[in-house]
Amino acid sequence: MKKTIILMLALVTVATSGCDFVRRIAGRPTAAQVEEIHREKLLQEEALHQARMDSLKRVQQAMADSLAALEAHLLDSLSQAKGTIVNPSKLGGLFTTKLEAKYCIVVGAFRNRAYAERKLEACKKDGYSSASIISFRNGLLAVAVCPSNSLDQTLKTLKQLRGKGICPPDGWILINE
Repeated sequence: MKKTIILMLALVTVATSGCDFVRRIAGRPTAAQVEEIHREKLLQEEALHQARMDSLKRVQQAMADSLAALEAHLLDSLSQAKGTIVNPSKLGGLFTTKLEAKYCIVVGAFRNRAYAERKLEACKKDGYSSASIISFRNGLLAVAVCPSNSLDQTLKTLKQLRGKGICPPDGWILINE
C-alpha cells in the first residue's frame, strides 16, 4: 500500500508539474524557452523583410530619380538640338496656313493624299477630333494630332500615343515657330 501511495504521489506530482518538468529532466527546452525561440525567429524574419523592403524602396527611389533626370535631360536636349522636333522650314515650309498651336504630334507623313486622309479618319475615329492634315511645300502631307503650346505636355502625349498604337515609333513633334 505504501508503494501505491508513493506511486500515486509521484504521478500526481508529475501530472501537476506538467510537461515542462519532464522536458527539463530530458534536457529539452521548456514551453517558455520554445516560445522565446519562436519570437526571436519571428523578429529576425521581420527585420530581414523590413531590410528587403527598405532596399526595394531605395532602388525604386533611385530609379524614379534617374528617370526624372533623364526626362529633364531629354527635354533640355530636345529643346536645344531639336532631336525629334522638326521645324517646318526643314521640310520646305508650310504650304497651308499657320498652325494654331506651337507644337503638334505628327503620327503619319504621306505623299499620297488618300493615305493621309485615311490616317486622318482613323485618328478621328480613335477620338482625336483635333487631328488635321498639314501640307508642306515639298509635297509632304502630315497627319497631326494633339496641338499644344507646351513642349513638356506634348512629349508626355507623344509617349502615351506611342503606347496606344496610334503613333508609330518614328512619330515626331512639329514645332511651329
